[in-house]
Amino acid sequence: MRKSIAVTAAGLAVTFFGLTACGSGSGNSGGKDGTLVVGATAVPAGEVLTYIKDNLAEKAGLKLEIREFTDYVLPNTALQEGSLDANLYQNQPFLDEFNKSKGTDLVSVVKAYLPPMGVYSKKVEDIGKLADGATVAVPNETTNEGRALKLLAAKGLITLKAGAGTDASPADVAANPKHLKFKELDPAQLPRSLDDLDVAVINNNYAQDAGLSPAKDAILLESAKDNPYANLLAVKRGNEDDPRVEKLAQLLVSSDVKKFIAEKYKGSVLPVTSG
Repeated sequence: MRKSIAVTAAGLAVTFFGLTACGSGSGNSGGKDGTLVVGATAVPAGEVLTYIKDNLAEKAGLKLEIREFTDYVLPNTALQEGSLDANLYQNQPFLDEFNKSKGTDLVSVVKAYLPPMGVYSKKVEDIGKLADGATVAVPNETTNEGRALKLLAAKGLITLKAGAGTDASPADVAANPKHLKFKELDPAQLPRSLDDLDVAVINNNYAQDAGLSPAKDAILLESAKDNPYANLLAVKRGNEDDPRVEKLAQLLVSSDVKKFIAEKYKGSVLPVTSG
């Protein structure tokens, strides 16, 4: 039942072909006229990059093109193959697992912000009152599933086996006092499935895409303290010192961007203070 990191829809493959055909063709050359081509999910990455493009990039001498993706696989595939110069949407555990499973050679440049994962429900208002035998949906991607289970474990709803890491799955649940039933779904489907579930653990970007406010609507939200899941700007190894990448990295952690994040997301996305 558990799905590894893979492209699962023919439509996505067609989308990627189109991106490759019109892309730069090289991680070093970028887009036309030296434009930096950056892949991103729509929220919050795409919105943060759009703010930079509209308000900060010109002054910094940076030409920026943003290409939005609706999944977590193609932005890395496109980056590895050269139709993107950088991407912004993933965390370090996800990147590490992707490199390991796909043989890619992608590296982090800077941490940009933290999009906390949350638990959402249309039936339960208090996570502490989750009923015995409740159905809990989790993302079916390796690191996101492990992240979701760790969030539930931090609340004491389950206990994971000793040594369970970022790739934890329901098989790693050592104690389940509420007899929770886990349902593994594609991350993008989770918000649309809330009517049929007791609760769902949903990635920040998909929650916001569905009109949910993590700060207001989540009945359980990740803490920022010691959180390894900050989203990062990534490039193909060897391109870390590209002047355009360095300019974007500096802008992502600038005071202007921190202020934008704080004002726009009001706690649903958290700025980070250093790379």
